[in-house]
Amino acid sequence: MKNYLFLISFVLFTSFGFAQSNKEEIEKFQKELNEEYKNPNESPLKKSDLKKFKSLDFFPINDKYRVEAKFIVETNPLTFQMPTTTDRLPEYQKYAEVVFDIDGKEYRLEVYQNQKLKEKKEYVDYLFIPFTDLTNGEESYDGGRYLDLRIPEGDTIILDFNKAYNPYCAYNSLYSCPIPPDQNNLNMRMEAGVKKWK
Repeated sequence: MKNYLFLISFVLFTSFGFAQSNKEEIEKFQKELNEEYKNPNESPLKKSDLKKFKSLDFFPINDKYRVEAKFIVETNPLTFQMPTTTDRLPEYQKYAEVVFDIDGKEYRLEVYQNQKLKEKKEYVDYLFIPFTDLTNGEESYDGGRYLDLRIPEGDTIILDFNKAYNPYCAYNSLYSCPIPPDQNNLNMRMEAGVKKWK
């Protein structure tokens, strides 16, 4: 009986510790994002908005939207030009697909790699998921949101949609932002990450 109670206590403790650690990680992400937006040298905000900026608006942190996904690498990646909100057409490759479950339903997203960006040493393993969902135009930016990743060592990856953020175009139309492709439309409400601006 004592061993059983110890095991239950251990599981609860480790689960709680993991949840706390994850919450702290997301809070750090939110703090760093706010600091970036407050910095006039880094912020995408218009000068008029920067003067009164205090914080971005976030969905409540929710571990449901932190999922382990299958990471399926594309065996024959083709380079293509991704449409943006301007005439700019940056070159990307479809690097992989991620497959994951939320509330018992399976979802799939394509993962891309910017061909110019990967030439820089610090971004050689950088990946990018632009996506849309059913909160767009209501609680979140109507043009969709982004999620940054790094190439994993194995065939699984953690996707934390609590770190989903808006493209710069959500704050300033002078920016050129990739448009999420139709195949990355999630037929669900992704109530996590950054909400829409204003």
